[in-house]
Amino acid sequence: MLRIAARRIREEGMERPGIADLMKEARLTHGGFYKHFSSRDDLMNQAVALALADGEEKMAHAAEAARDAPRSGLIDAYLSAGHRDAPGTGCALVTLGGATGRGSPDMKEAYEQQVRSYLAMFGAGPGSSDDERAEAMLTLSAAVGAVLMSRAVADPELSDQLLTMVAERLKARP
Repeated sequence: MLRIAARRIREEGMERPGIADLMKEARLTHGGFYKHFSSRDDLMNQAVALALADGEEKMAHAAEAARDAPRSGLIDAYLSAGHRDAPGTGCALVTLGGATGRGSPDMKEAYEQQVRSYLAMFGAGPGSSDDERAEAMLTLSAAVGAVLMSRAVADPELSDQLLTMVAERLKARP
């Protein structure tokens, strides 16, 4: 049920998936919902946390796969057509940013934790300099923004350019 909700909120947003629809997709009765969650808000908080954690796991794998150049590997994985084309399994930083900004403190904390984790992956871990931190923030912001815009534009060529050109520029940076 939680995985279904995490996928659906990334695909449709926080307002769309109703409990009845989620329960039907999970093949559970509506009454069984309250055995697992105290409310729809509880479900949404947990689904946001799971969606964010899923993205971190994928990014960690991308960094491991590119051992010689983990930053480039992260950029290539994040700014890929596959990521753009799969919002239901993609990074929740892109799909849930606006909703989490208006969400509960728990949602905001989960989102912040994910931002901090990605910043560390991009080189802004404990003890990093202000320049390293700024560079990681720029990289993450540009990557999230490029994916968001590449999903929103109608022109497929522009969508591809947003991904490829931003990736090229980010990888050319120190």
